[in-house]
Amino acid sequence: MKYPLATTTWDDKEYAAIRRVVSTGKFTMGSEVRKFEDQFAHKFGVAHAVMSNSGSSANLLAVSAVKYSSFAPGEGRNEVIVPAVSWGTTYYPLTQMGYRLKFVDVDVNTLNAGVEAIEMNIDSRTAGIMVVNLLGNPSELIPIRELADSHNLFMIEDNCESLGASYQGQFAGTVGDIGTFSSFYSHHISTMEGGISVTNSEELRQVMTSLRAHGWTRDLPETNFVHNKTGDPFEDLFRFVLPGFNLRPIEIEGAIGLEQIAKLDQIVSGRKANALKFKEMMSKYPDISTQKETGNSSWFGFSMILTGALQGRRSELIQELNASGVAVRPIVAGNFTRNPVLAHLPHVELPNLPVADQVHDNGLFVGNHHYEMNDEFLVLEKAINNFLA
Repeated sequence: MKYPLATTTWDDKEYAAIRRVVSTGKFTMGSEVRKFEDQFAHKFGVAHAVMSNSGSSANLLAVSAVKYSSFAPGEGRNEVIVPAVSWGTTYYPLTQMGYRLKFVDVDVNTLNAGVEAIEMNIDSRTAGIMVVNLLGNPSELIPIRELADSHNLFMIEDNCESLGASYQGQFAGTVGDIGTFSSFYSHHISTMEGGISVTNSEELRQVMTSLRAHGWTRDLPETNFVHNKTGDPFEDLFRFVLPGFNLRPIEIEGAIGLEQIAKLDQIVSGRKANALKFKEMMSKYPDISTQKETGNSSWFGFSMILTGALQGRRSELIQELNASGVAVRPIVAGNFTRNPVLAHLPHVELPNLPVADQVHDNGLFVGNHHYEMNDEFLVLEKAINNFLA
């Protein structure tokens, strides 16, 4: 491909980190993971970071931790407001923990669920808000936080696509009760597989730590929010107190993460520089809508939605892009409610979702990278011009 969706951000430092861990013979979660968690939390100005084996697992930990903590909603409140455009594992943990999904449409410009759409859907059954910062673009995080607080709702940020983004001086992923991140290959930083859940709550940190490894108390302090220890190590190392999982990362991922987080500022600045060039180029095409920035986006990728006279011609554009060597994919999963899996997910009666439908039928996105993309943009521009001709 002349213009791929994703490329590596590794160099010799990441491979040296792998070799260092391999030479120790200690591979399961340990000191390297703890160091990465500490540096990640420090980088984003939060009290705690809990690493897991994927961004999807980070979401599962976040939702499960709310359920088994003082953040759990009261009786009769079992609906969570979610945007209609996101990835499957935004939704699955919610239904797995007994919540019903209440889908709201996204804003045509930002592709995120706006404050007004969220507020209109809050009622006596609402338990929380799952905010998704889509394609690097932060939602209106501070107003949504204020809205959640005023209605006593939990707020989780799925920030897996928006590492390094910010809103009103606060990093995306740090405004909610818990924020989740992904370090999968195609994301801003890569630890092969990996996810991180961050919080300022010591209680939520402890619950996530327990849930991550079987629901035991082994990694908790003697006196804790989950279940106090007895002081007998034989008993305490094998006491199961929560219905947990095995979502542990490995030491290699933690070691790679230490090298990757050191490069984050450079990675994000490179993506922002590319975004300026992309927006300038796309301004010549009035019938191709691109995502409008809220706050400071970290530009995961570049969305395009065909409008006006170009509606209904997406397959032609995709054919031209593929022929030109441009990798292309849907905008996340389009209108998620149109996926067959919805039959297995408890949800409130669906409203009309016209913007999500537009994203589903006429949307696509191309990749962004940490390096200068002048050549890639020339290929993209030529393909678009050929399509229009």
